[in-house]
Amino acid sequence: MKHRLFNRQFLAYLGPAFLVSVGYMDPGNWGTDIEGGAKFGYQLLWVILMSNLMAILLQSLSAKLGIATGRTLPENCQAYFGKKTNYFFWITAELAAMATDLAEVLGGALGFNLLFGIPLFPVALLTGALIGVILWLESYGYRKVELAIIGLVAVINLAYVLEILLSRPAWGKVAAGLFLPQFPPGSALIIVGIVGATVMPHNIYLHSALVQSRLIRLPGEISGKPNKRDLWHFALADLLLALNGAFLVNAAILIMSAATFHQAGIPVTSIEEAHRTLVPLLGPLSAVAFGVALVASGISSSTTATMAGQVVMAGFVNFRLSLWIRRLVTLIPALVVIYLGVEPLKVLVVSQAGLSFQLPFAIIPLILFTRRKDLMGDLANSPLITFLAVLAAVVIVCLNIFLLYDLFIG
Repeated sequence: MKHRLFNRQFLAYLGPAFLVSVGYMDPGNWGTDIEGGAKFGYQLLWVILMSNLMAILLQSLSAKLGIATGRTLPENCQAYFGKKTNYFFWITAELAAMATDLAEVLGGALGFNLLFGIPLFPVALLTGALIGVILWLESYGYRKVELAIIGLVAVINLAYVLEILLSRPAWGKVAAGLFLPQFPPGSALIIVGIVGATVMPHNIYLHSALVQSRLIRLPGEISGKPNKRDLWHFALADLLLALNGAFLVNAAILIMSAATFHQAGIPVTSIEEAHRTLVPLLGPLSAVAFGVALVASGISSSTTATMAGQVVMAGFVNFRLSLWIRRLVTLIPALVVIYLGVEPLKVLVVSQAGLSFQLPFAIIPLILFTRRKDLMGDLANSPLITFLAVLAAVVIVCLNIFLLYDLFIG
């Protein structure tokens, strides 16, 4: 009986990490993964694996902070840091949110363009409208938004199962790419772009807010207070399911690109070219799956990015905007870029590399808070977890330095 009750509790908990996971398979990942696979074959799969492990670690700390304190990461920053520091964090987070939305709206619009041949600017407006529909579902209950996002995640996963089956990759090379780190010449921007597209700052902020909806007394508990350790275990299981699913999608994108474009010696310089080239290589079904997954990815990830923007503004500077106004503010830069006709793949790769520069401003406070026993209670980090989190932060900073060197000197 207790086992069945625990299972029901876990099923009721599932959801927050799946909303977060869409940011880990957004169109920014497509740009970096496609270019990485086309240029370097399977050699950069280890970057996706490393990024996913860092993402699981950092997102778990974010969820734990939200559960232990009952506050989001930005709210904790507001409580313990000075006003100038919080405004600095807020401004950098808003710039990162614009870079994120740029990639996601562009990706959704590209998906519609590839499927139906409609020009990019009109379908970018359509993409923004569909994102608004999903946000509107929140007025009927938060769970409705979660179910809509989980449905879109399922579409992305099914599409890439099909892509992998059709592309027939060299599994021996896949294994080598996953577990043997390599730095092929000219790969710095792609490596940092993959990290920036995988470990995303707005997701770290968002997860600490999403778990707040689960800070309730679990069925079967005697006291009126939630058992925070049980909630933490549920959050961790939710996270492992969701982010390992996102890892499989990201790996599948790079594997498909390596097995088709790199194997055939075809340099891919745009997502449109990737879609067009799939038809002679794998058949029309593969190209349709590619377009459908891209639409689902853009719409779902942009929805959660808008929600994260609310968390950031409310937490750091205690100010709130209507979701519709925020949707419009972050949509405008994407529409401008699309209207100007900037090359989409280059925008995706560079925007994701830029995101990695904001990560330390999210990661460092997260580590400082979650190691504090007075703040976290018995959910405070162990010395090992703190060490691993610091190591992840150092790796990210070093990759950023590597990127600067490669861009300006190398």
